[in-house]
Amino acid sequence: MTLLIDCVDETNELTEQQMLEVERLLAFAAKKLNVEEHSEVSVTYVTNEKIHEINREFREKDAPTDVISFAMEELGEGEIELKGVDMPRILGDIIISVAKTKEQAEDYGHSFLRELGFLAVHGFLHLLGYDHMTEEEEKEMFTLQKEILNDYGLTR
Repeated sequence: MTLLIDCVDETNELTEQQMLEVERLLAFAAKKLNVEEHSEVSVTYVTNEKIHEINREFREKDAPTDVISFAMEELGEGEIELKGVDMPRILGDIIISVAKTKEQAEDYGHSFLRELGFLAVHGFLHLLGYDHMTEEEEKEMFTLQKEILNDYGLTR
């Protein structure tokens, strides 16, 4: 399984190993979920200030958050789906706050890498159309998240 991942650490706080581990985890999740070969995703690590700005602008929530996903396959009103032959599937963007990741890892009593992996998988599942707006959706998504993290070996 080849998942094309573009990672950018705007904070310069992550190690090469941490970013590589997230890439491996997302590739593992893509394989487990039978995502098409050569699908593309971007992961950007940002400050609390930056994610706060994004959250306010795109979600009308005036607070920092831990992870935001922008799925490329979600069609807005009046938009039409474009599909080309032999074109990669572009899943979208995952944006993760490094400061929130550190804070939540401490709050939950597990490693920074575990929380980083959790947020990356959470964002990835959103890109694939999973959500947690209803109790049923939440149960499905969170069960799948836990299963992916446990199978990968990134446990609490």
